[in-house]
Amino acid sequence: PVGGIVIAHFGDKFGRKRMFTLSIFLMAAPTLVIGLLPTYASIGVAAPLLLLAMRVLQGAAIGGEMPGAWVFVAEHVPAKRYGFGVGTLTSGITGGILLGSLVAVAINTHYTPAEVGGFAWRIPFVLGGVFGLVSVYLRRFLHETPVFQELASRRAVARELPLKTILREHRGASVYVGLLTWVLSAAIVVVVLFTPTYLQKVHHVPPALSLEANAVATLMLTLGCIGVGWASDKIGTRAVMLVGWTGLLVTSYLFYGSLPGTPTSLVWHYGLVGLFVGTIATVPIAGVRAFPAAVRFSGLSFAYNMSYAVFGGLTPIILSLWLARDPMAPAHYVAALAALGVVLALLPLAARGHAMRPASVGSTIAE
Repeated sequence: PVGGIVIAHFGDKFGRKRMFTLSIFLMAAPTLVIGLLPTYASIGVAAPLLLLAMRVLQGAAIGGEMPGAWVFVAEHVPAKRYGFGVGTLTSGITGGILLGSLVAVAINTHYTPAEVGGFAWRIPFVLGGVFGLVSVYLRRFLHETPVFQELASRRAVARELPLKTILREHRGASVYVGLLTWVLSAAIVVVVLFTPTYLQKVHHVPPALSLEANAVATLMLTLGCIGVGWASDKIGTRAVMLVGWTGLLVTSYLFYGSLPGTPTSLVWHYGLVGLFVGTIATVPIAGVRAFPAAVRFSGLSFAYNMSYAVFGGLTPIILSLWLARDPMAPAHYVAALAALGVVLALLPLAARGHAMRPASVGSTIAE
């Protein structure tokens, strides 16, 4: 969270583009370094210390990358394509999870465990680092957002600490986005990240089948984000949230309640719940416009990162303790947070917020 808040502070002060480029560099360079890092046998205790330092830099970067990307795209796309633009960007993030999983499967398929432990584990880090540095180069050709350019020309850029303004004037929006992020973290952490291990340990599903089903679910999640963004432009964010979070509530019980089932039913049910997890695209759609342009980056980054750090970090612990008493714990947790999402959809910020376009900086819009 600290890295995200610091990056967002300078993004509101000096421009979205600079921080958008810096955040990807702070992820790409440490990733490449990890892939090339000498072993403990070569440099001793310096190896784990360097690894820790690189992971800290990655964590700081990711805190600013996602909110920064959402703000950057939201302030560039036409108003009529706002939801689709943000939803498509979100699908790119979830698609990256899928790509990473496929690379991991490929490496474990083509190399023996000894080879993976010896050198093959480095391949994803080297590839990711190289592609990240290419992205740094490509982002040089991006333009500053029209919204920030308008703010700069009007000298309306935040003069005091943006976070101070957020805590004084936008506490309600911060709480709202934080609660939405809690719903998002439940969907991602439980359904996408936790469930493959849960399937193997609790229901004794073969690892290959659990990973295959997870890949299908992540693919459906990626497509769902695009569909949710498109639908948000057509029928409004509130309606999409109501349908999506209700669907997640129902399908979570359908999926977890039918386990282990047959291989076919497992894949289909996991894919269906994954599709409704795509409702997470409404979080940045509602979250970006919840704050005025002058403090938008800081507001979104603060609310999102603090919430994800707390709730996303506690979720595995909660589930582990809960599973000792009830094998349906993942379904109950996801359903409870989906119900919270339905409640949040009924609040005003689900359907209105601050305008994106520079001609209307500081004004309020409603769907």
